[in-house]
Amino acid sequence: MNKHHESTGPSSAQEQITLRGPAELADSLPYLLGFTPTDSIVMIALHGRRGRFGGRLRLGIPRSPEEWPGVAEELADCLVTGSERRGDKPEGIVVFLCQDPGPGETAGQVLERLRPLAQRLRTACGSLDVPVHEALCISDGRFWSYCCPDTRCCPPEGNALAMPGTSVMAAAAAYAGIQVRGSLRDMEARLLPRTVGTEQQERALDLAAAALVPRILDGADGGALVGEETLALARGLMRRIAGAPLQADRGESGTDGGDDALIEDSEAAALVLGLQDRTTRDRAAEWMEGPEAEPALRLWRAVSRRCVGPYVDHAAAPLTLAGWVAWSTGDEPGARVALGRALRLDPEYHFAQLLHQACNEGLDPEALRACLRKERGSREADGETVRAESRRRPPQSPATRQDGPSGAVRPGVGGPRGRTRRRNGQRGTRSGR
Repeated sequence: MNKHHESTGPSSAQEQITLRGPAELADSLPYLLGFTPTDSIVMIALHGRRGRFGGRLRLGIPRSPEEWPGVAEELADCLVTGSERRGDKPEGIVVFLCQDPGPGETAGQVLERLRPLAQRLRTACGSLDVPVHEALCISDGRFWSYCCPDTRCCPPEGNALAMPGTSVMAAAAAYAGIQVRGSLRDMEARLLPRTVGTEQQERALDLAAAALVPRILDGADGGALVGEETLALARGLMRRIAGAPLQADRGESGTDGGDDALIEDSEAAALVLGLQDRTTRDRAAEWMEGPEAEPALRLWRAVSRRCVGPYVDHAAAPLTLAGWVAWSTGDEPGARVALGRALRLDPEYHFAQLLHQACNEGLDPEALRACLRKERGSREADGETVRAESRRRPPQSPATRQDGPSGAVRPGVGGPRGRTRRRNGQRGTRSGR
């Protein structure tokens, strides 16, 4: 097979690259995605006479072969219709199936086990009048073509992948300043629940739910006060994270461990519960640029890791915030991983759905950034007006307020804010999404 594919590589590269044959396609995959995929179906649209790379999709390989026909049809339809919305129908598609052998399994056995999935994907794309030009299986450092019958270039034992950093795509990516952020497995590990101190964290989450949920359900003002307290706590933790010295030689995992050590269990629990409120979460999304972005991203990742035990799916909120900040700051691979994790926990989480679709379709996050800036500016202007008015008003009498540990809360105003879920005898808030 000697089809030529032109690509500008990941979105920031400008110089055109010509890839010839399955070997160069296989070697280019980490640079096209920004990470090395594991246990993944990857589909990339090709446009124009020379096969310019367009939209791309990644999905974990379903464990049950019974799911493969439906998944193949859904992925093909999503990639083709998404490409049409952005401009042109693809001229073709390239498919990658990436999975390392399981216990007692060889890479060749992975190739054969996944062959029916490759055929399903080819058939699904063909039914939409878009041919699959190449379908590759990548396993245990080797690759095979499901499409090329020529054993001279695609032998039965497969071909070894090029050494990292030695392919034509690697050279072009290095020139463009594009980095591959490790494997998908490594990136996801930064967002998974912690495996140490889980009992203490779960106990803190239970205590936070018992303390905060009654206040949120007490009325609109109670929910508003919890929201303000949540945001104030987050601001303080961002300052703490930003002020902590970084040790570059410790790598990303070392940075994550350092961030975890900066946050008390009770603080993490209060944030987890408070961020379930949609209004609070949306205001937290305003920390997405400038000096606020990096500490915010590190905080949301750390909070996601503290969602343990029966609170695991509460991580959808901080994961979505992490994905948003990553996308806003140009880290599209990191954004896709965080948003994908959020949607696996809660497939109906609307904010994550919208961000994931926009990121995958290559939209510019500036429109949302501008909207959040406007909201923040309007609220700050309104706050100045409210503070000026309050200075002219007489103080409330004790009969009109109820003093609590966090300030004045008027009882019996409004109704429950958000939704609640029963969890092992505790109540945890889940807001509108």
